[in-house]
Amino acid sequence: MTRVHVVSDVHGNAAGLAAAGEGADALVCLGDLVLFLDYADHSRGIFPDLFGAENADHLVALRTERRFDEARAFGAGLWAGLDATPAAAIEAGVRRQYEELFGAMPAPTYATYGNVDMPALWAEYARPGTTVLDGERAEIGGLVFGFVGGGLRTPMRTPYEIPDEEYAAKVEALGEVDVLCSHIPPEVPDLTYDVVARRFERGSTALLDAIHRTRPRYALFGHVHQPLASRMRIGATECVNVGHFASTGRPWALQW
Repeated sequence: MTRVHVVSDVHGNAAGLAAAGEGADALVCLGDLVLFLDYADHSRGIFPDLFGAENADHLVALRTERRFDEARAFGAGLWAGLDATPAAAIEAGVRRQYEELFGAMPAPTYATYGNVDMPALWAEYARPGTTVLDGERAEIGGLVFGFVGGGLRTPMRTPYEIPDEEYAAKVEALGEVDVLCSHIPPEVPDLTYDVVARRFERGSTALLDAIHRTRPRYALFGHVHQPLASRMRIGATECVNVGHFASTGRPWALQW
C-alpha cells in the first residue's frame, strides 16, 4: 500500500506542516504557503506585521465588501509611508516565512505554487527531498501525478496569477495522469463558491476540459477555503478540495 498526504493553503502553518507527513510515504503540497493577511485573525501575516491589526481590520472590510479600488487606494497610502519599497518589504516577509515553512517540509515532499506564492524564491528555500513541479509530472507509488501551480487573474492581483492561455498550456503539457494536482479548482460552480466569503473564486476551464478528456482517477486542489462542495465526481474523476490546512492542520489522505 502507498499512502500520500495532501495539503493546500498552508498560509504560515509551519507547525502543522512539519507533522503533515506522519504516517505517509510522501507529502503533496498544493501551494499558498505565504500568509499575507489572516482573515480569521487580522493580527497575523505580513500586512499586520507592517501596519498593525487595526489597519488590517479596515483592509479586510473593504475587500469583503468587494470595494477593491478603495482597498488598493487605502493600501497604497500605507505603503507610501514605509522606508522600504512595497516589493522589498513584502519580499522580506515572504523570505522569513519561506525559511520556516520549507524547513518544516518532510521528505519526500512534492510541491507546486499557489496564487499568493512567489515562485522565483522557491529554488532558494526548497531543501533536498522537496521537489517543486509546475506543468510537470512525477511518479509516486506507481501512479502519475501531474502538477499545475498558480491561479488565474482576479481583481485581488495576488503574486502568481497568470493569463488563462498560459495556465491552459501547463495543463495541456501534462497529458494523461492518474492524479491531477492544482492549486485552484476546475471551473464548477459548487467547487468554486466560498460560502463564508459569499463569492465565486476563479476556477479553471482548462482543468475541467482535461478532466473530461483524460479522465484522471483524482483531481485534487485547494484555494477555496470554505467551499459549497468539497467533493464531487465528474465522470470517472473524483474531485476533492483537500481543505484549508492553515485552519485545520489536517492533511487529506490518498491510499492505494
